[in-house]
Amino acid sequence: MSEEIDGGVEPGAPIWPVFGDLMSVLLGAFVLILVSVIGVQLELSNKLEQEVKQRQAETQRRKTLEQALAGPLAAGRVTLVNGRIGISGNVLFALNSDQLQPQGRDLLKSLAGPLSAYLQANDETLMVSGFTDDQRLREGNRRFADNWELSAQRALTVTRGLIDAGVPAASVFAAAFGSQQPVSSNADDQGRAKNRRVEIAPIPRPSTATVKPGA
Repeated sequence: MSEEIDGGVEPGAPIWPVFGDLMSVLLGAFVLILVSVIGVQLELSNKLEQEVKQRQAETQRRKTLEQALAGPLAAGRVTLVNGRIGISGNVLFALNSDQLQPQGRDLLKSLAGPLSAYLQANDETLMVSGFTDDQRLREGNRRFADNWELSAQRALTVTRGLIDAGVPAASVFAAAFGSQQPVSSNADDQGRAKNRRVEIAPIPRPSTATVKPGA
């Protein structure tokens, strides 16, 4: 009876081959996980390194721009915040006008040299942005439909002024923001005066890659 029960069992079958196969599988899984973790760490390390380099380059660009504009900054004719050159609208234009005042024209001439030198050393272009306060234009002003058009014309006037003063035409363009993006409250005259401004910001030059037809 016992011989019949024991007949289907191989008491002498070794378990080491099975154990070895299991360990091989576990070792392979561990190696895959380790390689994956190392890959993620390398990717994060590369991203961090690139971010640090970008920040260092941005800091260096700002220092270079500050050095280029040392004269106008020291004289208080312009401001430089986060790489953006700010000029009060009162310095450049009369109220509701896009015609440069003499002091505004002189200021642009003083900026043209440092900006041109900066652009030669950096692969960047200048964005000239016009801004207004939130007040409606005076009645009877038929030159501009609204603040958007006024800010656009002012930005274009400053752009042309810089070009006339020597900044390469291919390195500067105009943009308009109207009463959007105020830097101060429009609740009082002082705040509105700050919002009536023109900003000049160096930005990376657009890619010259050819666009495929139909893209």
